[in-house]
Amino acid sequence: MVARWLLYISLSMVGVGLICAGLVAFAAVMTYPNLPSLEVLKDYRPKIPLRVYSEEGVLIGEFGEERRAVVSINQVPKLMKEAILAAEDERFYEHGGIDYQGVLRAAWVNFLHGGSRQGASTITMQVARNFFLTKEKTLLRKFNEALLSFKIERSLTKDEILQLYINQIYLGQKAYGFAAAAQVYFGKPLDKLSVAEMAVLAGLPKAPSGFNPVVNPERSKLRQLYVLHRMRVLGFLTENQYEAAVKEPIKVKHERHDYPVKAEYLAEMVRQDMYDRYKEDTYTKGYKVYTTLRWADQEAGYEAVRKGVMAYDDRHEYKGPEKYVDLPDGEAKLDDILDDFDKSDDILPAIVLQASPAFVKAYAKGVGKITIGPDGLKFARKMLAENPSRIRPGAVIRVIRDEKGKWYITELPAVEAALISVSPQTGAVRALVGGFDFNQNQFNHVTQAWRQPGSSFKPFIYSAALEKGFTPASIVDDAPLSFTAAETGSVAWEPKNYEGTYSGPMRIRVALAESKNLVAIRILQAIGTNYAQDYITRFGFDPKMHPPYLTMALGAGMVTPWQMAGAYSVFANGGYKINPYYIDRIEDQEGHVLAKASPVVAGAPGTSPVIDPRNAFIMTSMMQDVIKYGTGAEAMKLGRTDLAGKTGTTNDQVDAWFAGFQPTLTTIAWIGYDQPRTLGRGETGARAALPIWMGYMGKALDGVPEAAYTMPQGVVEAKIDPVTGQIEAGSGGMDEYFYQELVPKAQVAGKAAAADPLF
Repeated sequence: MVARWLLYISLSMVGVGLICAGLVAFAAVMTYPNLPSLEVLKDYRPKIPLRVYSEEGVLIGEFGEERRAVVSINQVPKLMKEAILAAEDERFYEHGGIDYQGVLRAAWVNFLHGGSRQGASTITMQVARNFFLTKEKTLLRKFNEALLSFKIERSLTKDEILQLYINQIYLGQKAYGFAAAAQVYFGKPLDKLSVAEMAVLAGLPKAPSGFNPVVNPERSKLRQLYVLHRMRVLGFLTENQYEAAVKEPIKVKHERHDYPVKAEYLAEMVRQDMYDRYKEDTYTKGYKVYTTLRWADQEAGYEAVRKGVMAYDDRHEYKGPEKYVDLPDGEAKLDDILDDFDKSDDILPAIVLQASPAFVKAYAKGVGKITIGPDGLKFARKMLAENPSRIRPGAVIRVIRDEKGKWYITELPAVEAALISVSPQTGAVRALVGGFDFNQNQFNHVTQAWRQPGSSFKPFIYSAALEKGFTPASIVDDAPLSFTAAETGSVAWEPKNYEGTYSGPMRIRVALAESKNLVAIRILQAIGTNYAQDYITRFGFDPKMHPPYLTMALGAGMVTPWQMAGAYSVFANGGYKINPYYIDRIEDQEGHVLAKASPVVAGAPGTSPVIDPRNAFIMTSMMQDVIKYGTGAEAMKLGRTDLAGKTGTTNDQVDAWFAGFQPTLTTIAWIGYDQPRTLGRGETGARAALPIWMGYMGKALDGVPEAAYTMPQGVVEAKIDPVTGQIEAGSGGMDEYFYQELVPKAQVAGKAAAADPLF
């Protein structure tokens, strides 16, 4: 009787099983034809971000919702593939889309331990889910996932499926695909990863946030050890390889945007241009933009701006801690507090743990506990002595470490600076630094900051004067001037030289070198403000920004460093107007060129100079004297004779400039506050801006042979008396350049000819 019941129950269970199997088969037959087309897999077009490169092909910026770097299966190292298989699907090349052994193993482990300890999703199933399905945990989704897996296996080869997986899977930090993740986490291509690093990446698909080595290094290490263990068990690693990988310390990148060279301001300019062209496709179609930026030049410019700003800040009083916090228990909580403070390259936030006039102990972000000795307290010594309660435990300060490993108290500077360097022959931008730190201030001071140029504008007034009959030897009086309100149209004005003294009659070559304000004003009076306003348009200046008043002689109009780079290039290239540009070419994802720059080349057939080449040559020689013995004499330390330029300082030292060039580079440096205020007593263009210019040019011109400026036809070199500016008879006197038709008459029979008018 019992046997009969058992048979009955067995037959019933078989019947139910057959019915269920039939229903599943029926559902599969009905569902399969309605599954999504696999065309998206066969013609794989992922969202590829916009990538911006230097002239040499160095990545300087990336823009898009997803970080991707698509690779073929042949480009993936064997060990990387094996690490993925060990972590996710060791029988991938054996099963047909569903690993039944894996399902049974996972079910058994989950039964023994309770809950869901192991899953049984194959790589094929993950591809199906990532491309076509949601991540909701329902039987219907799992059923469709299984059917899609069968369909994918019938349509694609195993290598094609694995390639899709390797390129599509999300691995945290906005990185999609293993090639992108290798760059994001380690700053390396796949073929440069160590076995230990490969195992870290292979462990991410299971839980990209939970095993993220940046935010969860402990859990990431546990997952990595599991992957390495599986690789050893499966025979992918030798015992020696396994032991070495286990012991290898993992160093991941912690920067959000960590590129070989800092060029965020220019990369952002490219992004804006590309969006104007391609709108939302900019961020998904894989466009590649190659700029004119040179890697070494940009690095030199970035370092020069940082060093120049920090040197300026060090000359002024320490402003004190940024904030005060309650000291928590444990270093982990200190790290949590410091997460609210971004570092600025090598300037790190730190929390003071102990303070005295002799030393400060602190906890620095990403470093741990540090001690700042007496040398490192120089910047804050006055505050430590006069107001020690300001630097106390819980104070959030900034620290920096020198090349010898010593720590110093510093601060995030409030002052800003900018540098742009271009080729004067083509206008190609070689370096562009729009501010001290892009992450702190995205305002691009090269292109967006309209500032008064001060005396750096004088060369354009002097250039206009040469066209009106002045020569470098013309004598102009450096003596006091005053103007009534009726004469200025606003308020009474009594201009002065920077040093407050006057030198009397002098050659305008000397006046430019020494930046004499009264001479510049008298010259502008002589040639006329309306003429000068019209003349400066030849250099690319907007006349509306330079009203026709005598203050124009002292640079009271408004310019940007970008404009100044183009304008000074006219002198550097012999009189031709060039237009600065920074995009060399745009390519699509396959490398087809979509757009190519065609810049105007100075002196090329079909181009005409905007000023007389003789004018450009003579003005260049005058600006060489600015560096030889004038306000820019510090630049002589670079050891070159082919440099020319002009300092610029505005009233009350609000803006400081140095604008200068060499035949292959025109470079503009500026420093000032976003909300205009004085830089402080003595902070002139020579002191605050010239060091930035020198820091850049010294490196950018390293190895570049000295160049000679060719004297154009129509220029005469003659000997003059350095006092009267008149031609010297015989071989005495000093050399000077003149337009052929404007050479002063020589002395005759010991009697000097009439001198140029004294203005």
